[in-house]
Parts: sequence; C-alpha cells; structure tokens
Amino acid sequence: MKAVQLRTPRRTPELVELPVPRPGPGQVLLSVTGVGLCHSDFLLLDTPAGMLRRMGVSLPLTLGHEVVGTVAALGAGTSGVSEGETVALYGPWGCGRCRRCADGAENLCVRREVLGISPPGLGSPGGLAEYMLVDSPRHLVPLGGLDPLQAVPLTDAGLSAYHAVKRSLPKLGPGGAAVVIGVGGLGHLAVQLLRALTPVQVIAVDVSEEKLTLASGLGAHATLVSDDSTAQRVRELTDATGADVILDFVGTQSTVEMAGACVATGGDVTVAGVGRGALPVGFDTPAYGVSVAGTYWGTRTDFTEVIELARAGVLTARLETYALQEVPRAYDRLRQGRISGRAVVLPDR
Repeated sequence: MKAVQLRTPRRTPELVELPVPRPGPGQVLLSVTGVGLCHSDFLLLDTPAGMLRRMGVSLPLTLGHEVVGTVAALGAGTSGVSEGETVALYGPWGCGRCRRCADGAENLCVRREVLGISPPGLGSPGGLAEYMLVDSPRHLVPLGGLDPLQAVPLTDAGLSAYHAVKRSLPKLGPGGAAVVIGVGGLGHLAVQLLRALTPVQVIAVDVSEEKLTLASGLGAHATLVSDDSTAQRVRELTDATGADVILDFVGTQSTVEMAGACVATGGDVTVAGVGRGALPVGFDTPAYGVSVAGTYWGTRTDFTEVIELARAGVLTARLETYALQEVPRAYDRLRQGRISGRAVVLPDR
C-alpha cells in the first residue's frame, strides 16, 4: 500500500510502499477514504531527533490523525463494527480503564504516558495511507449516512472546536459575545457552532482578509484583522466590557495575550491552538474571575455529538482536497496559511 511517512527528522515526508497490515485480535483494518492535515502535525515535522525520542516517537512514522474509512477486515474476536461500514476515527486513544476513560474522556487518560499510548499519526501509525490499523472498535463511530468527505475534519478540527465551545456554553447567553481567533480548520467550524448553539455576537479575528470573508459567510457578526488594536476594537464592539468567551485556535504568544486583553470579567479563555503561547493567571490576571484552559481534542461523547450535529446540517466544512503524492505541497500551503478551511487527502485519488 502507499503511505506518507516522516522518515528523517525535520525533512519532507515521503511517499513509500508498505505491506498492508493485518488486524490482530480486537483490531480493525480500515480502508482509508480521507485524512485531514493539521497544524499539530508540525509538532512532529519540525522537531529534532533528540526531542522526538524524548516524546516517545519512533521513525519512520505514518502521519495523519484525522481519519475516515471503511471497515476492510476485523481481527479475531472483534465486534461492534461490521465489514463494509463507513466510520470516523476517534483519535485521542487512552487506556480505556482509568477513571477519565471510564467517563468517556480518553483525551484526558491518566495512564497514557505510563503505558506508552500514542495517538495515531502523532506517535503510532496514522491514516495517511491506503490502509490503517485501529487498536479497538471503541475508537470508531459509524457515519450513518453522513458524507465521508465532510466527516474527515470532524475527527479533530470539529471535535476540538465543539469541545471548546461546549465548555463555555453556560457563559454564552443572550447579550454576550464570543471571539474566535484564527479562522482556519478549527476556527471556521467554531464560528458555525457558536451561531447554531448560542445567541451571542460572534467576532472573528484573523490576519487573512480571505479567511475573514469566509467567517462572514459562515455567520460571524463582525470580523477584525489581527493587529495591536484588536483587543480595543473587541471592547468597542462589546460596550467596553470585553467578550465573555475567547476561543484561541492559534495559540501563539501574541494571540493568547490578545485573548487576555479582551476577555470580560468572569469570562473564559480557551487555548486550542498549538502555537506554544502561555497566558499568566493570577488574582486579577487576566481579569477577576476569568477561567483559562488549554484543551486537547474532546471526549468520546463530544465526538458522537459533533457527528450528530453534522448530520443535522449544523456544520459544513470548507475543504481543499489532495492526493497522497501531493501531501508535501499541501503541508507547505498549510504552513503558509493558504489553506481555506481544511486540507483533506484522498488516498484513492
């Protein structure tokens, strides 16, 4: 089978030929129909060899953690899915037994590091290939008629955006405001979720006029080009109080500082971007009563809910599609901020 692997640290991923894997007991073999490219992939692509080893990542590694496919084969004793069924992959694998996993929050598994469990494409073999092994059917959700192509970004971009919005729903009431920083793969879905699930004013912030136009088309009430005056302009749009919820899908130092500067007293700041920025928290920093949280994907319950929302027509992902041999070019476009929505690779193209 064809696959795209990171074979040498800090080098361009390569298209290679690999044997089709065989599912062992309890495993599922997927025939991959689509896989998304994500900024978090750069956490591997840009990391030196020594740091990769400390992260527990061994090369070569097949990339890709946003995966949709068709069940091609089942290992011995595997149940819960059927051959020929189209499914979406829940990526933040956990042990399945700790107290977090028992609550469905495998994204917060407390034993992952001890057991050496890694998400597909970010430590274990991923889906940028014609076939992929999944360790358990509990990580697969049937699409039930949802367009498989549209489902691909839901497995991370949609799940992460929904998890971030859901945490702050109690603060997103009438007369409130929410700011979406970064209208990329996650942000353009967050705009739709906020419009569908809340009555608040949605303010989109980005450095790209094209992405702000996309945000307007998806229902954002206001759009702002990101610069030194953004926080002040958010306050002008919110009667000087600031926004109740800030969702930062970039996560650089400049964007988290922007988030802290424009959040209202008692509001929420959620940092979902992987830009490595940090926002200090103290007695009156960023403001009294503000909750600041990082986020990592979402729970299994969140995942089933976001699939249901897509089935109901709440979410429509903007997509750019590529073949496996085009992955290096797609990553270049993603790094340059030139992808509109989400880049999705179609292995059979």
